[in-house]
Formats: sequence, structure tokens, C-alpha cells
Amino acid sequence: MNAPMTPVPIPTKRRNTWEKRSPTIRVMIVDDSLTVRTIFKRMVEEDQTMQVMSTASSAERALAELEKTPADVILLDLEMPGMGGLDALPEILKRAEGGQVLVVSSLTLDGAEHTVSALSMGAADTMLKPRPGGFDEEYRGQLLSKIRALGSDRDKASNSETDAGDDGNTRPTPPKTASLAIKMDRPPEVVAIGASTGGIHALNIMLRQLAPQFDLPILITQHLPASFIPVFARQVEMACARRAVIAEDGTEIRRGEVAIAPGHGHMQVQRHGDRLVTRTLSAPAPSGCLPSVDPMFESLAEACQGRVLGVVLSGMGRDGLQGAQALVEAGATVVAQDAESSAVWGMPGAVTKAGLSSLVAPPEQLGQALMKAARIAAASEQS
Repeated sequence: MNAPMTPVPIPTKRRNTWEKRSPTIRVMIVDDSLTVRTIFKRMVEEDQTMQVMSTASSAERALAELEKTPADVILLDLEMPGMGGLDALPEILKRAEGGQVLVVSSLTLDGAEHTVSALSMGAADTMLKPRPGGFDEEYRGQLLSKIRALGSDRDKASNSETDAGDDGNTRPTPPKTASLAIKMDRPPEVVAIGASTGGIHALNIMLRQLAPQFDLPILITQHLPASFIPVFARQVEMACARRAVIAEDGTEIRRGEVAIAPGHGHMQVQRHGDRLVTRTLSAPAPSGCLPSVDPMFESLAEACQGRVLGVVLSGMGRDGLQGAQALVEAGATVVAQDAESSAVWGMPGAVTKAGLSSLVAPPEQLGQALMKAARIAAASEQS
């Protein structure tokens, strides 16, 4: 990969003709294989909450179809004759006007490269395309789960304004904070970021806000297939212009560097004197994710005694909530991505609704908050 892809701005508005929505999730399938299109169409339409609005055998046809047919979720093959899915992605996102793109990726190295590029540009999630015979019920379940999460979250901006409490009464969720005046009881020693669906796009936007003088260590746990992690690490390196390493047992956390959780295990952090080193844990996490954000957050709460800035970006589920609670109890600060800019407001929404977020904002403002945290840390060291 020669250069980082420029992230497409996160859409926050849809055209007026889309405002009256049916409960059905509208799906578009874009793949040059008739067999794949047929299989996906059958899988999707077996679910009564979903409808395939159109199919296309090329990116060019998909763009033409989006002019007349709306879609909440677009299944997109990247490797097609002609324009190709990756080249067409910015225009697809523009014409979809809030519709989410689920990349259906091949298992090849080129497939991983293209997929991570697409995710950094604004595609929300990825699904590996199985080998022949792999389109089984387990695969169908995973596919429909991803479509459901992306399609059901389409009205998240309005739905995020209220939340049903344990007593069944509706109450406002904590408001989005426009100010960057974050209260930090303890200057951060590290920044720890957790993300899943839609998180790579947000991460790229956020990291591009960091100035060269930002030198706090950055730790990242991103839900991705293990084979994608080396490609992801290279993209992170280019996005923030600093060295990125895949954390294994004994990897030292260094200033000015980024440590990324391996795809085969959770990243934990331990203190050895003045040094912070990572450990890899493969035991199941309560969230069911591998890697999981919770072990990273929880271990940092203990190792750094609360001197942590935790960041929770777009993602489905509640991974990171348990760890964020541990961070806050240790005196750390946690910030979260807002609903409007998230592909899925599951992870950041869970942290926000639990009252753990000191700032709820789009990625650009979160990046500015990271810069402020670095200045606070630098001032503390000089005093």
C-alpha cells in the first residue's frame, strides 16, 4: 500500500425523501458473480425484516441504481472488473446518503489490503467471502447479524436522545458535549482506544488531528480478523505518522509509538518498574470478542493507577463497558464517539448511557481532546 486512503467525511444527514422509513432494512448486493449475488439474495430475503431492493454486477451499475433505489445496507465486493468497489466507494457513500457499506472481502492478501483501505475510507464493516461450500447457516447467521446491526442503527441520531432505564421509564441520555473542557483528575500516561464496526474510519479521522509533538503512547484494540491486523497496523502508522507495532508478549509500550492488539488474543498491560509491557491473553472475554477492549482497559486501570485516557469509538455490542467502568473507578478519563458520527452506536452508546463518558463527540473533536490530554501530561511532567 503506497499511501493512506483519505477518509470520506462521516455523513450526518439524509435526503428528505428517505425520512419516512419502513421497518424493513433495505439491502443492495454488489458483486460480479451471479452465484454470489443469488446466494446472498436468498440468505437476506429469508429474514422477514430485510428486503433486497436491487443487485448489481459492477460498481458502475451500483452507482446508477443508487440514483433511483435507496439502500440502508450495501454488500460490496471490492474486486470487480471496471471501476472496482474500492474506487467507487467514495461515490457510493455519497449517493447512499447515510446507507452503510458492508465489504464482502476475499481471503487473499490483496483482499485484506483493499478491505482495510475501504474501512478507513468509510465502509462500516467487513465479512470474509468463504471458499466454495462455505455459505452455510453459520455464515448466514453472521451475515444477517451484521446487516441487522448496520440497518437497525440507521436512525441512531434521533434514537440516542432518550434511553429506557431499568425501571422502564424513558429518560434523556447524557448530552453530547460540545466543549473540550475535559476534567482529568490525573494526567494520562497512555491513550487506549477501543473500536469495532465503523471504528477504523473514525480512528483515521481522529488520528489525523494529532500534531507531531503528540508523544503519549497509544494502544488500540480493533475488532478485525487476525489476517487483517498487519495491514491495519501499516495504515495506522501512516495515518498518525508514528511507528505502529503489533503487541505480543513482552512488547514494551513506548512514547511516540502505537501498540495494536493482535487478532488472535486480547492485549493486556503490566507494569515492570518504570516500564509498561504487554501480555497476550486468549481466554474468552465476557463480551465474546477476540480481541476484546475490556482486558486492555481493565489492565491499564491497575497498571497506570488511573493515568489513562480511554477512547471508545463506533462498534456494535457492549465491549469496553466493563473496562471503562474499571478505568473511571481508578480515576481515569473516558471519552466516546457520538451517535451521529458512529456507524453503530453500540459500544460508545453503552459507555455514554452508563454515565462514564466525560466527552461525547465526533472523531475530529476527540482528536483535539487527545491533543489537550497530551498538553496536560506535558505540563504535569514539567511541574
